[in-house]
Amino acid sequence: MSHVPPDSVSGAGANPLQSLLGALRPPAWVIDELQNRLVLFLNHVLQQEPTATERLKRQAGKPLKLQWGDFHLALAPTRAGLLERCDPAQLAPELTVTLTQASPFDLAQRVLAGDKPGVDIQGDVLLAAEIAWLVDNVRWDVEEDLSRVLGDAPAHALVGFARRAADGIKAFVERMPRPPARGPKVDR
Repeated sequence: MSHVPPDSVSGAGANPLQSLLGALRPPAWVIDELQNRLVLFLNHVLQQEPTATERLKRQAGKPLKLQWGDFHLALAPTRAGLLERCDPAQLAPELTVTLTQASPFDLAQRVLAGDKPGVDIQGDVLLAAEIAWLVDNVRWDVEEDLSRVLGDAPAHALVGFARRAADGIKAFVERMPRPPARGPKVDR
């Protein structure tokens, strides 16, 4: 696999939090390595679901771009039904998936509440349908992976604790007041 530099766009017109996060942006090599690790993790999860790899095989070679704010990741399904990074400068993406929540806190709150994050999807309809199927149907079996390292009983106990903690955090987030919707002011 060839070395692919991370793709990014300047954050003009960003809010103060985004400006702060932009100033604290890690070096390009760190982002590159994190993206490589993310692809390895995604492939690990895909390999546990044969139906997922079969579906991705049909879309082999079609590049897609995932983006959230300044962070972009260009991927393409392989003939093996896995994902590999690709250079968006050499292959124009056939599908672009953009997370619409600009704030990491809004995104985390939404995910912890059990909602799917807002996305904008543009491009190849068939590829979009396959990606949507993957998002809806493929899950990481954390307990199975932990049991290979820790054993069955400790893995089951640890995952049970994590689920209870996640449920507690989710309940807390659901009780938090939501910010009012921003829209045109109406004088009464």
